[in-house]
Amino acid sequence: MAGYILRRLVALIPVLLGVTILVFSIMHLSPGDPAKIILGPKATEESLQQLRTELGLNLPVHEQYLRWIGNVFKGDWGRSIQLKMEVLPLILDRFGATLILTAASIFLAAFFGILFGVIAAARKYTFVDRFLMLIILIGFCMPVFWLGILLQIGFGLKLDWLPISGMYPPGERGAGELLKHLILPAISLSMGSGAIIARMTRSSMLEVLDHDYIRTAYAKGIRERKVVFKHALKNAFIPVITVLGMQIGFLLAGAVLVEIVFSWPGIGTLMINGILARDFPLVQGIILFVATTYVVINLLVDIIYAFLDPRISYE
Repeated sequence: MAGYILRRLVALIPVLLGVTILVFSIMHLSPGDPAKIILGPKATEESLQQLRTELGLNLPVHEQYLRWIGNVFKGDWGRSIQLKMEVLPLILDRFGATLILTAASIFLAAFFGILFGVIAAARKYTFVDRFLMLIILIGFCMPVFWLGILLQIGFGLKLDWLPISGMYPPGERGAGELLKHLILPAISLSMGSGAIIARMTRSSMLEVLDHDYIRTAYAKGIRERKVVFKHALKNAFIPVITVLGMQIGFLLAGAVLVEIVFSWPGIGTLMINGILARDFPLVQGIILFVATTYVVINLLVDIIYAFLDPRISYE
């Protein structure tokens, strides 16, 4: 196990380097001059040139990249052009809000996805199965931003049950207020992932329920609930864990749209503002941070496999 973990950690290095090269290239080869954005359109050519020298923008692109990636390894992720703040502390400050939204969404997606998938498999080809699969299909096809707007109109504006924007009301804090503001964006973000998890759970459960040991358990008179949730679900959980790990990364990326719709103060909103302002140090830092989080989650998912199924070998 230790050798496998070490090999996977080493394999992450070229992946992350590839991500940094791609992000750096896109941000620096796109049109626009960061110096003009900082100093404004009335800046003199002399002041623009001085700022380009200070930022290293007058260097060749490959030298700029090496300079940036070297600073990243030292913990210096650059300074936001728009907000005049260090990038890494700014990301960490906003990441808490995104993490709360993502955690709530993955909880809803996993809980209802697995529950609906198990029930659909246990009642295969019945009305219950078809009804649940219809709900799953609707959730899979519905864009998160459109669902978010519908939830805002229905539960926020029409019924006035829940707030439609922000993380807290102005001047207030508390778990209760956070929960009320979290419900609609978490539901909106979780629908697509929940549908994918439900489909995978149903498919995996159908395969497991056809095995001989399941039929033997039924023949011994074991209650259906115990057979389904204790014996079948545990063995059907490996592919579900794979999808679940991938969906965490998807939710981190998909949170951008939901954060904009609900004015949620996370890194998604921060990144969009950075893109609009051509704040390339901030955008580079956010994408690198999210990509690193995603690949680390995938590594953790692979490690969890061994604890769920001892038959898996990493040698």
